[in-house]
Amino acid sequence: MRILVAIVLAFISTTALADSTGEHRPASRAPTATEVISDLYTFSRFQQGLLESTDLKGNAEVKNLAALRAEEAAQRDKGLKPIQEATGIEPRVVKTTPASASLVEPETSDGPTFVKSFYAAQIPEYESVIDLLERYLKAPDNGALAAFAREQLPILRSHVKDAERSMADK
Repeated sequence: MRILVAIVLAFISTTALADSTGEHRPASRAPTATEVISDLYTFSRFQQGLLESTDLKGNAEVKNLAALRAEEAAQRDKGLKPIQEATGIEPRVVKTTPASASLVEPETSDGPTFVKSFYAAQIPEYESVIDLLERYLKAPDNGALAAFAREQLPILRSHVKDAERSMADK
């Protein structure tokens, strides 16, 4: 009987640990404010990474767009900071794959291939953050963050549509 109790307790503790470190997030569960803030900061780092990548190998079109998106990410982070500070939320630092890893390397790229990969890298990132905000808004745990999410969703949806259109045109 003790062994059974020990197994159950071990299972519960590992499940709780996995969930608290962000390793296990069931799609059916609404994300917490901490997860949303952390993921929004991660998304901003992704956009900054795109800018750094295009500085090295992009054409003027992608450099300008990457700079615009990085600036928008900085503004989003600036708007998010007061919410984070007011709630005392410490975002979890998650190691991410650099944005440049999803872009075609310059040696294997002609101009249009790199441009397509630039837009293609953005689409799943945008879709992921849009899905996160939509799930959060179904059961928000912070009013200020919910208002922020409602404000950001139309902007992010517009950006992903622009990326899809641009990719299709290339």
